[in-house]
Amino acid sequence: MQLWYNRRPKILPSKASNQRDDKNLTMLSKQDIDDRILVQEHFAQEHLPQQMGSAEIEQYKSRIRQLLKEKDACLVAHYYTDDLIQQLADETGGCVSDSLEMARFGSRHPASTLIVAGVRFMGETAKILNPEKRILMPTLEATCSLDIGCPADEFSAFCDQYPDHEVVVYANTSAAVKARADWVVTSSIALKVVEYLADQGKKIIWAPDKHLGEYVRKETGAEMILWDGSCIVHEEFKAKGILDLKRVYPDAAVLVHPESPDAVVQIADAVGSTSQLIKAAHDLPNETFIVATDRGIFYKMQQAAPGKRFLEAPTGGSGATCRSCAHCPWMAMNGLDNIVAALEHGVDEIHVDAELARRALKPLQRMLDFSAS
Repeated sequence: MQLWYNRRPKILPSKASNQRDDKNLTMLSKQDIDDRILVQEHFAQEHLPQQMGSAEIEQYKSRIRQLLKEKDACLVAHYYTDDLIQQLADETGGCVSDSLEMARFGSRHPASTLIVAGVRFMGETAKILNPEKRILMPTLEATCSLDIGCPADEFSAFCDQYPDHEVVVYANTSAAVKARADWVVTSSIALKVVEYLADQGKKIIWAPDKHLGEYVRKETGAEMILWDGSCIVHEEFKAKGILDLKRVYPDAAVLVHPESPDAVVQIADAVGSTSQLIKAAHDLPNETFIVATDRGIFYKMQQAAPGKRFLEAPTGGSGATCRSCAHCPWMAMNGLDNIVAALEHGVDEIHVDAELARRALKPLQRMLDFSAS
């Protein structure tokens, strides 16, 4: 897998737009959408899994191992989930990966039930790709600010204004938004897909992450209109804080996920998806890394590069709030206790409307076919 190391951007077309015109929102205003994100974020913070002692943790892990066998189930976890969940997925023959590999793995694995530890769009994607399988999640309340920030009706109306554009949406979106798209991408293949489209002279609508979209736009020179969404974790990384930390650790390499603001991307030694950043941690000769993405990734980074030191990139700067921590509150809702509940009682099962799934499958399958080629 190729890393997205910073490189000289191509010349941008003069007509490219990098902002959504909020006056075109005919249903929910930008403030309405932002308020929804804040409410859901508060809900997540109030419904985190219970803290456990070591003996209780082992009891839950033992019970999950038993239930996975009894239910013909497999645990699929994202890099941003708790270390204990990632460890358990590894130990039980499951998968710990990014969104793209999670999608691939679920389709390949013979288990009749997948329990997807992550956020809701990941469970929906698993169901769309595997309609015959039962898809459970530790909690259906685990969502994503990018998903909330791109309501399907508003996005569809936005797209209708640009009928000559290809619609490319990030995986961090609802099934309804995917159904409106021509392409779905993850951060690991976004550059290649947009480069492919730009080479054909296609104009692009990109949603929902404006920072990732701007990074892709600069790197490819594609003519893109960007939806105004962002990840509440990556949005908080500040270039000044990272540079201040770099003065303390001058030999540290800075690893940045492209959902981060442009000022942060510009000071990175390596820019890439979660899998690409883990590879950079292994490949680069540095012994210390400042990491600008969710701290859940440290579990796999430490496995890939034992003996190396990983530091959380500062968030929020001075006067930081409880929001300013490098961990997604919705990923944090996944716990051993609600994995047990899901497996024992079949609660928090993902269902996707059949017609919606049929339409969303087309851009998802296009993503998988493109990545395979």
